[in-house]
Amino acid sequence: MAANIGTRRLVVGAHYGLRDWLAQRVTALVMAVYAIALGIYAIFVLPPGYEAWAGLFVPLWMKVATVVVIVALIYHVWVGMREIFMDYVKPAWVRLLAYVLTILWLLACAVWSVQILWRV
Repeated sequence: MAANIGTRRLVVGAHYGLRDWLAQRVTALVMAVYAIALGIYAIFVLPPGYEAWAGLFVPLWMKVATVVVIVALIYHVWVGMREIFMDYVKPAWVRLLAYVLTILWLLACAVWSVQILWRV
């Protein structure tokens, strides 16, 4: 038992802790800054109406910023769902199936979002 204490401690697990924690915070910050900036612009600057709202997403820089937020959202969701599956889904085959279905769903949502964005 004494061999597992201190610097010779046996460390097991996936070692995702700090990386996942940091990824969740960074992606949340990216989404929050985007949402706040978009909300302020929509409330105080943007005239009401569909044409003005659609026109907001015409410039390339806005499309790129929105794609960055979509990628941040997809990664944020993936980290959260993976953690839930690792904690609560015990059979390995069910967890793997949940991973695959989640990845397929998130990729479909990302492609659909970008397709909608680039149509404007």
